[in-house]
Amino acid sequence: MSDAADTATALAPYAAHDERSRGRRYPEPPPQYRTEFQRDRDRIVHSNAFRRLVYKTQVFVNHEGDLFRTRITHSLEVAQIARSIARALRLNEALTEAICLAHDLGHTPFGHAGQDALNECMRDYGGFEHNLQSLRVVDELEERYADFPGLNLTFECREGILKHCSLKNARELGELGERFIHRRQPGLEAQLANLADEIAYNNHDVDDGLRAGLIEIRDLYDVRLFRRQYDVVREKHPGIGERRLVHEVIRRMINFLVVDLVRTTQANLDEVRPSSIDEVRALSKPLVAFSEPVLEEHRELKQFLRERVYRHYKVLRMTSKARRLLKELFEALFEDVNLMPPEHRDAALRAEAQHGEKGRARAVADYIAGMTDRYAILEHRRLFDPAERM
Repeated sequence: MSDAADTATALAPYAAHDERSRGRRYPEPPPQYRTEFQRDRDRIVHSNAFRRLVYKTQVFVNHEGDLFRTRITHSLEVAQIARSIARALRLNEALTEAICLAHDLGHTPFGHAGQDALNECMRDYGGFEHNLQSLRVVDELEERYADFPGLNLTFECREGILKHCSLKNARELGELGERFIHRRQPGLEAQLANLADEIAYNNHDVDDGLRAGLIEIRDLYDVRLFRRQYDVVREKHPGIGERRLVHEVIRRMINFLVVDLVRTTQANLDEVRPSSIDEVRALSKPLVAFSEPVLEEHRELKQFLRERVYRHYKVLRMTSKARRLLKELFEALFEDVNLMPPEHRDAALRAEAQHGEKGRARAVADYIAGMTDRYAILEHRRLFDPAERM
């Protein structure tokens, strides 16, 4: 029996099955020796946008330290967490992994500060949102295949990439936007990827915040999710060093959340008993979820990070500089698209010919969003520092 057949027999009926996929925007022959969703994953890993994530900020700018998370390490950690949960729930691991690896492909340099800056620059031209940009990357911007633009991913993978969407944008996305209009759910693999993302960044931002010296261990004593595991580790290993203590506590925090998520989701599935992915989609609320007590603790950790890490003055200084830098880049390039490399200049001119200033602005946003942190800094110097070489 082939690997694909083995996978199909192991999947639950409510999982995403390759043979029942809604297909790709451009029809292709089925892949040999791998499944449709494995093909999605492989295309994502080989994309230019995925490689750029290695030099894109998660919370701390890449050049501030070699051990801080970047978008690529974050995406890999999300995929690892999500695959473990998918296996436990008999969901499609390959699809889950593909969604996780692709979910940040459209993120700007400098993390959420970059997104906020581009959104402000694009206010009069349709705005900017990194989920929509990730979809734009895989649908249009990647240039790797002779037969179609983008990566031509399956509907199920694209559905998972688009976590959020306004009604206005949803009406322009056809079948992919229908769930936002009718308030329906994505498949379970997409639901899972969304919560695995939260598990990863909450816990690893604790680690990076401690490593950066923005917070200390004692600051976390009142955070229940942390304190519970901290007390266990201290009791079992009283002489443990601080770095090993932090890693042990965080891995236990992740495991605690994963176990609760699996148990709660399985209970929801047992109660609803969906017989297909379409029955999952038709529901009014997601089935992948934490229990209420654990969700409360999870939110408590998020609030702590928001107040003590993301709004720390050192982080705010970085985000303030990042916003200024991207705004200045956008204004200069929008005013004169000839300042961009030829392929991006030509894309801007084509977009302007079709859609006017809105098209030109979108092409400039595409160029900036695709930059790594260090490339954005270099481009800014090239444009604004007279001493910088062109």
